[in-house]
Parts: sequence; structure tokens; C-alpha cells
Amino acid sequence: MSIQNSIDRITDILRRDDGISGAMHYTEQISWILFLKFLNDYEDNNADEAFLEGKDYNYVLRKDLRWNQWACPKDENGKLDVKRALTGDDLIEFVNNTFFPYLKAFKSTTNNPKALSYKIGAIFEYLDNRIASGHTLREVLDIIDGLDFQSSDELFELSQVYETLLKSMGNDGGNSGEFYTPRAIIKAMVETTDIKVGDTIYDGAAGSGGFLVEAFDFLTAGEKKEKLSAKEWKTIQNDTFFGQEKTSLGYVMGMMNMILHGIESPNVFKGNTLTQNIRDYQEKDRHNVILANPPFGGKEKKQIQQNFPVESNATEILFLQHFMKMLKLKGRASIIVPEGVLFQTNNAFTKVKQTLLENFNVHTIVSLPAGVFLPYSGVKTNLLYFDRKGATNDIWYYDVTPPYKLTKNKPILYEHIEEFVHLFHYPKKRNASSKKTDKPCNDWTINVADIKDYDLSAKNPHKVVEVVHLSPKELLTAIKQNDTEISNLMNQIESLIDG
Repeated sequence: MSIQNSIDRITDILRRDDGISGAMHYTEQISWILFLKFLNDYEDNNADEAFLEGKDYNYVLRKDLRWNQWACPKDENGKLDVKRALTGDDLIEFVNNTFFPYLKAFKSTTNNPKALSYKIGAIFEYLDNRIASGHTLREVLDIIDGLDFQSSDELFELSQVYETLLKSMGNDGGNSGEFYTPRAIIKAMVETTDIKVGDTIYDGAAGSGGFLVEAFDFLTAGEKKEKLSAKEWKTIQNDTFFGQEKTSLGYVMGMMNMILHGIESPNVFKGNTLTQNIRDYQEKDRHNVILANPPFGGKEKKQIQQNFPVESNATEILFLQHFMKMLKLKGRASIIVPEGVLFQTNNAFTKVKQTLLENFNVHTIVSLPAGVFLPYSGVKTNLLYFDRKGATNDIWYYDVTPPYKLTKNKPILYEHIEEFVHLFHYPKKRNASSKKTDKPCNDWTINVADIKDYDLSAKNPHKVVEVVHLSPKELLTAIKQNDTEISNLMNQIESLIDG
């Protein structure tokens, strides 16, 4: 049975449990169980390698609390030992009162934030078992026990399945939507930020860790991994990926997503990024690459706003200032911003954009189509690229135009943004409208001197607004129709006032 089929079976089982309500809950619960099975196989693999080298391996988990002791103990034939395998109320009592408190305590007993034990404590600090029935939990444990995460093929499949779980959690709507950015967008952003081994990569609104996972895959895909030296591999594992996430669920999902994808020690912490005073940042605190989809539409209180030179209650403007301050000299950033950040010209927005254009090189803006973040947000968004290599001169714009209207069931695909990625890497092929071609042109360049009132919004000069020419008779009919509608509305208003 494939991992996907196993997960599908588990979700069906969990939906019947009294403690589970919706995709957010069952994703969270599947996650901690998957993680513990993965941890068991990871530790067993390390122990085998140490044995071959004539060394001892120190397991993180206490012997009686490892997977093969509590979750699925085996008899001498390798079958589930039903005498030792807890179920029903006994299993729930053990998990809630013995196992989870043990896992939560790791963070307070470990001083090293890079240690695996610290990461385990950080994850379980914000987790609780929600599965109400011990019989349900026993069924789930037995299915997951059949998965082998020592196999690289199964581990790869697990990472793909986990992405699907996170996506279903996002599609469930509500606040869970903030944890999922479409994979096509993330892939395009990672492929256009010139990431190299040795860079530090930062996401101050990490959510489920999609940007950091994609960056890890970019650095280690295929033959790249085989060519890495032991020192480079250690750098990628321990000193490359940084981030922060405000919500407990987002933090847990992100940490597990990164670890299940192969990032053994992500430097991601739980906390509200905006509570940090950006005036305190020094060059040593900054990063080479910033990739993020910060929350927008939120409001922050005055106390938080005071951490920023330009005060505003709009989270998108606060996050933009944060990312500007977090970028190293020569660093590169690609972040998702709502349309309002580009076109709004009120005092706070203008001041931040003035600083951005004068102190940073805003070299690329990508206009994304409406519906990219459906079903949980219809806000139109853009990709904003800037680097810390001087002031802005020319801004290259690209307008992503899928062949259909985006909906929940017809999402954006990588192929819709592939031309942008290609043109990004081959500047000489840009602005094809100047050459004779039948293909519609989706890109153009604007000099910063031609930008008025710091309005950076994308206005595609190649898109012709179709003018419908009506005959005088048709115009008269249309005017009469409008007059009739206005008259009807006025009558309705008068009747409401008189009533």
C-alpha cells in the first residue's frame, strides 16, 4: 500500500473520532504520529551507521518510550505483540499523562537550540493529543508502523504526501489558509533568488515552512547533493535555514514539514516577528536571502508599531520594513505583497516605498492574477523583488496571465509562471513587444524617474482596453435603461423613507 493510501485510510478513521474536527485537526494529529515514526527510523539508521563505524549511538528518546516499545511492540516473529501493545483507555492515558509530558520537557532540559532534542521539545510544547478513542489511535499506529522511513523513496513520497495534507488544511478555510502558499509560486520565487550553499535563508512568517523546504530541495536536488562536501552538507543542515512563526499550529506544522523533508536542524522559532525593534538589528543578525509570504490585512496595536521607523497598523507595511532591515549587504529578497502596498499613497505607505526605492534596488515586480490564494483569500497579490546593492534604477514588470480564471478547483500552475522564470534568467529576451512577434507581451520595464507618487502598481502597457462602439440608437437605449433603473431605485428609497 502506498503512503498516500495509508494516509487516506487514517484520515477516514480520524474523521470518526469525537476529538477531531476538520482537516486542521486530523492533519495536526497525523503529523505528530508520523513524526515519531520518522524519528524512530532516523535514530535506528544513525545507530546502524555508528555500529558499522565501531561507535555507540546515544538515542534521544528513552528506551521504554521509543516507537517499538510503546506504539507497536513486536513478538519474536516480528508481529504486533498484542499482550504489550496498549489500546483503549490505557493507551490514551499513557500518551496524555506519560509520553507527551516527557516530550514537552525536552526544551527545558536542553540548552542547545540546534540539538534534535531541543527541536522535539519545541514541537511538542505546542501539541496535545486530540484523539479521544484509544481504539482509534491503535488503528492509526498500526497503519503508520507499516511505513519505512529508512527508505529514501518512501521518505520522498512522505514529503509529497505531507504537502498534500498541508494543502488540504489550507483548503479547509479559516485561519488555516495562512499556512499554505501555492507550490508553483514558491518554486518560481526560489528559482529566481540565486540561492547558493553558504547563504542564510530567512522567512519571518514561516507558516508551514514551504519556502525553506523548497530552498532546501533547490540546494540538494538530484546530483547537487552528491557533489556537496561533508562541510557543505553540515552548513545546509545547521546554518542555512532561519525563520519565525507566530501561531502554534503553523510553527508545529512548519517544523515537522522541514524535518520530514530532510532539514534536520532548522533554526525556526515560535514568536511574533513584529515584536522585535528593527532599530536593534546589526549586520550579523541579517540574512543573504529572504523569501516570505507575510500575513496581510491584519492590524497591529500601537505598542507593536513603535518597533518601526514608520508606524502603521497594517501588518504588510510593518513586515516590509522588517524584511528591509533583515537583508544583508548584497542580499536578495522576494516577498509576496498585496496590491495595496504597490498603489497606496497614504503617508506610511509612501514613506516606506520611498526608503525602499532610494536604499534598495527594486528590480522586479510580478503581477499575480486574482484568485491565487483562493479559497481563503481573494486579495490580488504581487511578487516584490529587491536587493541591497544600491538604489533602484529600472523596474522590470511581468504580468502572469493564466489561460483561465483561477478558482479553488483550477489553481495556478507552474507552467503559468514558467515564462517569467525563463525571462528572469535571460534579460536579453525581455520586452519582446519591441520585436515583431504575434505572441502577447507580458513584460515591460519602467525607469524609476517615471514613477509618480511612489505608485508601483503594474499597469501592462501592452494590454489594449477593448472599446465597444455603439450606434446612436443603441446608446439612447442604454441611457433609457439606466434612467429606468435609477428611477426604480429612487422609488424604493422614497418608500423606505415614507415607511
